[in-house]
Amino acid sequence: MAVAGHSLSAAVHLIFLAFLAWTGRMPRGSPLGAALFVGALLASAGWAASMALGRGTAEPAWVSAAVLFDLLRYALWLGFLWTLIAAMRDGDSPRTLAALRWTLFAVLLAAAALQGLRVAMGLVEQPASRLVLLVLLAPPLLGLLLLEQLYRNLGDDPRWFAKPVCLGLAIVFAFDVYMGSQAFLFGRADEEALAARGPVHMLAVPFLAVAARRRADWIARLQVSRTAVFHSATLVLAGLYLLFVSSLGYYVRFFGGTWGRGLQLSLLFAALALLVAFAVSGALRSWLRVFVAKHFFRYRFDYREEWLRFTAMLSTRGSPHEIGRLVVRGLADMVECPGGSLWTRPDPDGALRQTARWNAPPIEGEEPVDSAFCDFLRRTGWVIDLDQLRNTPRLYQGLVLPTWLLGASSPWLVVPLLAGDELLGFVLLEQPRTRVDVNWEVLDLLKTASRQAAGHLAQMQATEALLEARKFDAFNRMSAFVVHDLKNIVTQLSLMLKNAERLHDNREFQRDMLLTVESSLAKMRRLMLQLREGAPAAGVSVGVELPPIVARLEALARGLGRKLEVRRMERLATRGHEDRLERVLGHLVQNALDATPSGGSVWLSVARESGQVNIEVGDTGTGMTEEFVQTRLFKPFSSTKGSGMGVGSYESAQYVRELGGTIAVASRPGEGTRINVRLPLFEVRHGSDLMPPDLQ
Repeated sequence: MAVAGHSLSAAVHLIFLAFLAWTGRMPRGSPLGAALFVGALLASAGWAASMALGRGTAEPAWVSAAVLFDLLRYALWLGFLWTLIAAMRDGDSPRTLAALRWTLFAVLLAAAALQGLRVAMGLVEQPASRLVLLVLLAPPLLGLLLLEQLYRNLGDDPRWFAKPVCLGLAIVFAFDVYMGSQAFLFGRADEEALAARGPVHMLAVPFLAVAARRRADWIARLQVSRTAVFHSATLVLAGLYLLFVSSLGYYVRFFGGTWGRGLQLSLLFAALALLVAFAVSGALRSWLRVFVAKHFFRYRFDYREEWLRFTAMLSTRGSPHEIGRLVVRGLADMVECPGGSLWTRPDPDGALRQTARWNAPPIEGEEPVDSAFCDFLRRTGWVIDLDQLRNTPRLYQGLVLPTWLLGASSPWLVVPLLAGDELLGFVLLEQPRTRVDVNWEVLDLLKTASRQAAGHLAQMQATEALLEARKFDAFNRMSAFVVHDLKNIVTQLSLMLKNAERLHDNREFQRDMLLTVESSLAKMRRLMLQLREGAPAAGVSVGVELPPIVARLEALARGLGRKLEVRRMERLATRGHEDRLERVLGHLVQNALDATPSGGSVWLSVARESGQVNIEVGDTGTGMTEEFVQTRLFKPFSSTKGSGMGVGSYESAQYVRELGGTIAVASRPGEGTRINVRLPLFEVRHGSDLMPPDLQ
């Protein structure tokens, strides 16, 4: 395994170098950094090849070469990382980086001296002393430390290039820390770990290849800013790990015994128990997230992830109550909080109440919008830390908590929901699963997210108000149509009664009067149905014959003591609802009669034109101005008649457009009006074009 693994590792390193040279992706940017990178790859290939030859031939010279190549590649990798973070400046201790630089130099010098002495004395195949093992453990530890400094002090854009490099080199350094600590514990290196070292180090090459493929000048883009700060979390973790290893060595040295198998099983089951605890315990997971955010990232929060998650949560469609729960849950998840409640006004003129809750008990109580508590939230926009308020009330300008809040079980934070200067409500969060320091970063995140949530709630409330207004608008529009139709019916019946005093002995008038009463009764029944069901009882769209409608309109005019002249009447049909078509044409005829004196002329004609039905209604009445026709004719509540509302014209135009037709108006003041209604032609064929007419 050792020979094959190290041979493969050497081949992969050389193939990677050949790939960079063949594709023209040799590192660019910093000349020194690029040279160190290429040198480290060559030294890694030389080390792996020497290890394979040394294991395969058992020649001490190859083993000595592998030791020197190993030391050389570590020096090159550490030098490469140092060139990347050389621009960093420590804000707290200016001498920290200088001390780190001299530490690197001293460790590499000591390792070179000790390993060189062992090679010169021919002791490379002998177990090394604990001093040598301790010195050889320092380079991979320093490598992990430099990786941490590089990754934590890069911006978002360079970090995209740095991730593969840091992951690849972290594999190399972490494995060597493990192997070195084990060797220090037992006094000699583990043979199985030595055999696996080549294949494990080879795993870094694919990550380096990803970085090289992303951009040729990726090395230049990894330079950190000059305002970066030194961090030392790796030193702390590495120190804890080495203390653990040394404690095991102390036990072995003073107590002895065959403890290896038992300790291995104990550690295995302890790790499994810890894994299960993290899997099922929200408090432990929260503690781990807070710990990692504090010690391994520049900021506590990944603002991009928090913002995308919170926005996606708010965008979920649901009822207002469900949206309220999502607002509470979104804010609670940001600070590892297990639950909370939303307080808003169910009644626009009422007090704030608990309108939604998530994993929180119900709270009986209300908060007036003009109370001192709400005024403080509205005036300051602060997130109130109730624990801080109890300990140092002077920070909150003597704020007194409401009675219902004092009786709550475990309140923690009060997050106001401000839309502009208006307080829509607030979110009351419960105590977190693990202790969270409410610093400026937490406060800024909660304030910004709460403003977004308030804007979303305000938009939802405005949408609900708009929908309610539209319902009232639809009801008012329907009422206007009903009132308009009733007005027409009342007008017809009034004129009919007025003419009945003069023509009550005329049998033709009596027949037209009965037809008019019957038609008015049917219309009023339809209006009652429309009011009861809240929608027009239109029926099904079918073919409608126009001559019967024209005949009824002609009889209606006679019942009013007027004459409707039918100048042209073709037997045509259109598609629609007969009652509504009659109402549209009746409205046009009625308007023409109202606008024309008794001595004037009102006419109607139905003809086929260009594959459509053209219905023309004309009169020689008062007429309309061009401005009224263009801007006001088919608008609701616009009419030339003093007592009219203009609803009939609006309804007629809307229905004609629904049928796919058009209305054209030509009018001049004092000369009359001509209205042309074009509707789709509905033809019923009873024969076949394949048969001669005499056989059909």
